Amino acid sequence: MAQIVFTPNLKRHIDVDVVAARGDTVGKLLEDVFRQQPNLRGYILDDQGGVRKHVNIYVNGRTITDRVHLSDPVDAQSELFVAQALSGG
Repeated sequence: MAQIVFTPNLKRHIDVDVVAARGDTVGKLLEDVFRQQPNLRGYILDDQGGVRKHVNIYVNGRTITDRVHLSDPVDAQSELFVAQALSGG
């Protein structure tokens, strides 16, 4: 199963650590995660189901290319890293 890792700032809002999930695309993996942690969806995806503007998702260290349909391929050995960008001044 693929592993999904979340940055500490997301862990602060939702009690989630590394999550194992099944799927062959980023979207399918995230749907599996959201079944396990439904409150996480709103922090990651916008109302249309795309990745929120201030969230980045990496598959095996590379930024995903499809932020709308989440069709980037993954396999059981993939690691997703979900980072919510912080801003301030």
